[in-house]
Amino acid sequence: MDPDVPLLLCALHSFGFAAFHLAFWKLFDWKRELARIGPPTRAITQILNLRLAYVFLGIGMLCLLYPLELRTTPLGRALLWFMVLFWIGRTVEQFVFLRINRPLVHALTALFVLGAALFAWPLLPG
Repeated sequence: MDPDVPLLLCALHSFGFAAFHLAFWKLFDWKRELARIGPPTRAITQILNLRLAYVFLGIGMLCLLYPLELRTTPLGRALLWFMVLFWIGRTVEQFVFLRINRPLVHALTALFVLGAALFAWPLLPG
């Protein structure tokens, strides 16, 4: 298998989460929902969401543009470990903060686990 395939999948996963976060306003009816909270929390929520989408887009682009460097350099491997730990942490946070027993929540949790596995894949020997 082409050694760049895992990083292509990482890019697609990252782009998918960027798109998901950019859709939050519509998916979660943020115009109405965020109107119920104070202006600072409303602003911070939206800013953090946009910055997270930016990070996912950037990680996706790095996976597409620098697959060799990500697999073979100390900095690249550190970035991959960073993303593995990001997705593991996000999975744990799902159980701490979003204790909702619904199929869509479980599917989202599975996508977080998938993210950890995808970013760990290029770190495996061979």
